[in-house]
Amino acid sequence: MKITTPTLLIDKEKALRNISRMVEKARRNGVRLRPHFKTHQSVQVGEWFREFGVEAITVSSVRMARYFANHGWSDIMVAFPANVRELEGINELASRVKLHLVAVNAETVTALAKGLQHPVQLSLKIDTGYHRTGIPATNFAELDALLQLIQEQEKLQFVGFVVHDGHTYKQTNTDAIRDIFNNSVTQLNQLRERYKADFPDLQRSIGDTPSCSIMEELQGLDEIRPGNFVFYDLTQQHIGSCSFEDIAVCMACPVVAKHPDRGEIILYGGSVHFSKDVLLQEEGATVFGRVVELTEKGWSEPLEGIKVVSLSQEHGVVRTSPEHFEKYNIGDLMYVLPVHSCLTADLMQGYLTTEGEPIEHLTGLPQRELNS
Repeated sequence: MKITTPTLLIDKEKALRNISRMVEKARRNGVRLRPHFKTHQSVQVGEWFREFGVEAITVSSVRMARYFANHGWSDIMVAFPANVRELEGINELASRVKLHLVAVNAETVTALAKGLQHPVQLSLKIDTGYHRTGIPATNFAELDALLQLIQEQEKLQFVGFVVHDGHTYKQTNTDAIRDIFNNSVTQLNQLRERYKADFPDLQRSIGDTPSCSIMEELQGLDEIRPGNFVFYDLTQQHIGSCSFEDIAVCMACPVVAKHPDRGEIILYGGSVHFSKDVLLQEEGATVFGRVVELTEKGWSEPLEGIKVVSLSQEHGVVRTSPEHFEKYNIGDLMYVLPVHSCLTADLMQGYLTTEGEPIEHLTGLPQRELNS
């Protein structure tokens, strides 16, 4: 395969293995796997999930929902607070798929009730500790009022409660992640006990890759919505969600300059390719990517003595030991594991498998293709 500019590689075998492992965990625990497709945003990667029997998916925007609906997915949750300015698009989707929306306030519920032309399923987002958005699990007055309001609407079908524990991504101790997960499950089940008389089929849904990867027992839930697990990345390895061997994406970047006086190599590959996500090391250093070597079976584990230490818009600065410095020449490709695969994939707008097969990404498609 000929690579001339920064290119995001997928190891399909690793991705399939990651999917298989999560599907089996969900099956073993009797929960629905509704994977979040915002990580890969690719119809081809989506088909890999179908091979394992996945039928319901999660997305993060109406545009993304339309993309996957256009490719045959018919049970789609938009796990982002419903944007009432997109009612036209919501109605178009609801006319042809089983559409799930999420709300966090009465204003959204009221606007949906007035503007919907087709029934949708609605979940309330609960804040169990992340504090990004959502209704606190103990705010019974607000929840009581919202549920009463939803029950009064003809086109809103209340499904249950959804949680995203984004603060698990900031942990480096698996015990802390377990505590966060167990706390959220406890709060969800307290809510279920409170409302099950009126909603006997109330669903409890959690979606974050660290919890879903680390926890083996998922009792007390009906659904999990992890997304990053399909590729994983350096952040997930740092947390303890995966091993280096599970990371299924890797950036290939051309070497454009070498500076022996400071032991640095410059890559064509900057923040517009990787994102500005960074890992802080124990000694206080920052890492924007770890360098690996391409092998017959994908790539190696990260090499010691060489790492990406700085990014500007197009440039990546790699600090290296003298031994590694001598291995690379101008025009060579250097292979780098990303800190955050979701953002890297979004910026790169497409992939190449290690076998040389191009894989599309939603952001790389013209708008007209999404409207067809």
